[in-house]
Amino acid sequence: MKASFVSNVSLQNAMRITVASAQKEMVQLQEETVTGRHADVGAVLGAKTSRTLDLHRDLQRMESLKSTNSLTTQRLAASQEALGLMSSAANDAMEVLIALSGMTSSDQLELAQQNMGNALSTFTAAANTSFSGEYLFAGINSDVTPLKDYLQETPPSDAKVAFDQAFLAHFGFTQTDPGVSTIAPADMQAFIADLETSFMGPDWQTDWSNAADENMQSRISAAETVQSSTNVNASGMRYLALGLVVGQELLSIGLSEASRKVVSDSAIDYMGRAISGVDGERSKLGISESRVTQANTSLDAQITILTTSIKDMEGIDTYEAATRVTTLESQLSLAYTLTSRIQNLSLLNYL
Repeated sequence: MKASFVSNVSLQNAMRITVASAQKEMVQLQEETVTGRHADVGAVLGAKTSRTLDLHRDLQRMESLKSTNSLTTQRLAASQEALGLMSSAANDAMEVLIALSGMTSSDQLELAQQNMGNALSTFTAAANTSFSGEYLFAGINSDVTPLKDYLQETPPSDAKVAFDQAFLAHFGFTQTDPGVSTIAPADMQAFIADLETSFMGPDWQTDWSNAADENMQSRISAAETVQSSTNVNASGMRYLALGLVVGQELLSIGLSEASRKVVSDSAIDYMGRAISGVDGERSKLGISESRVTQANTSLDAQITILTTSIKDMEGIDTYEAATRVTTLESQLSLAYTLTSRIQNLSLLNYL
């Protein structure tokens, strides 16, 4: 006769393994319920994993472009606002020049000079607008102030010194000399023409500008870039500075009526060119804004397609996963109860 040893250890071990397996599966299911995708994508997709990684990389690139496009949009909006201030300053200056054309009153001429100075200050402030730590109108030299302040007094700006030297060289006396009343209209016209040549030539970048001619470009899609700002070397801004300086420096220095008319007419002409030029730059940036909007629409469509494709490959039925979690919780609760009862099984309890 043989006696068999009876033990509940095997039952306890089997239950322990079942509980551990259920706990592991429940952790995975809870993660999948939250994320909506397989907890271990590689194990589920196998050879298709490289495909989903490519899709994720493409999606990240599209989302990055959308993010940079947001900054480009803000940059363009800030540039448009600053250009709008310049255009308004030019229009206001032109209105003053037209209203005071032919006037000889010293008070009115001084008022015109003051208005030209205010417009020049507005233009300088707008031209030196910065966004996100970069100057908008400095071209690719975005870390330097693009436009020097003509009205700076201590020390006088390079542009102011250059103007005074040019006046003295041309006429043989300064603006405060009584001899200004003897300047002939033709002589004044010749001086202003030389001044225009100076502003439109390399002297502009010596005396006025620190900006580069090359504008900032921003990538808005995988194959498209746009001009995201302009620079103070554009002809419209040069003519704006020229017209304001001519009006500010020459209207109230005691010229004859005929010579003053040459000054007024020239300043009005330059203001007209400035308004046309600045508004032209605004139009260019407006086209860039439109292209960014179109690019974002295209990116949104691509992001939707990629997201859907990734979800089709990696996604799970969250309702099914939640139901499975509930089932496992019930099974674990039952397993804990059974384990407790098995551990309490002992012959001593029945002797």
